[in-house]
Order: sequence, then C-alpha cells, then structure tokens
Amino acid sequence: MYQKLYRPVGVKELQLILDTGGKAFPLRLDWQPIFYPVTNFDYAAEIAKKWNTKDEASDYAGFVTVFELPQDYTQTFELQNVGGTHHHEYWVPSEQLEEFNAQFKDGIWILADYYGQQYNSTIHKTAGFKDRLRVL
Repeated sequence: MYQKLYRPVGVKELQLILDTGGKAFPLRLDWQPIFYPVTNFDYAAEIAKKWNTKDEASDYAGFVTVFELPQDYTQTFELQNVGGTHHHEYWVPSEQLEEFNAQFKDGIWILADYYGQQYNSTIHKTAGFKDRLRVL
C-alpha cells in the first residue's frame, strides 16, 4: 500500500526538482536538519499560498507537489503535529533524503501553483514545468 504525501516548494526548489526529471527532491542545505513532507493537500496549499507567495527566497511563488511512497516506509519516520488539526508532517533526517527519494512510486507531480503580487519569474513559461512533471 502507498501513502500520498505533499511538499510545498518555491521556484528554486521546483527548478531543482525539474533538473532531476521529477524524480527527487534536492538534498538539504547544511543548516536544514530535516526534510518535512506533509500529509494532506490543505496544509501544503496553506504553506504555498500564505508563505511562499510572500517569501523573496521562494521568488513569491508556491507550488504543491505530491508523491507516493510505500506506507510501511513512511511510517518509519516520526509524524509531527506542528499546529492545527491538519498540520501533520513527517520529519525525515536530511542524511536519509537520498534513500527517501529512491522510494517514490511514480516520481513527483505538481498539483497546484500560486503566485504572489511580487512574482516576476518566468519559470511557468520558460521551464515548461507542467510539461516536465506529470500534473494531476
């Protein structure tokens, strides 16, 4: 059985995903000890809309990605509640991200995209991300 997980990302992280052909999330930076996929679309969309579209480091855009992993594998990670009743995420130690990426059933898909008022990138036009990743 597989579990569907979600990950909100900004433009730069999306481009790094695209560079792998939609097969992997980028490795974490030294100051990022965990990778945190979330368990539901509503939480991922909330982050993408409320945070990424207002964040310069995200280029004022947020994308909700989705992927599936074997459920017995995802349950090896600690499930955290980080706020409201739907704010659930797994905490994957950064040193395990390569192994995590190797578990995907069919790669990473884009479900939704959101753009803030200050968005000025052209990734959605020039990178063809909706053509390079499967879209549900």
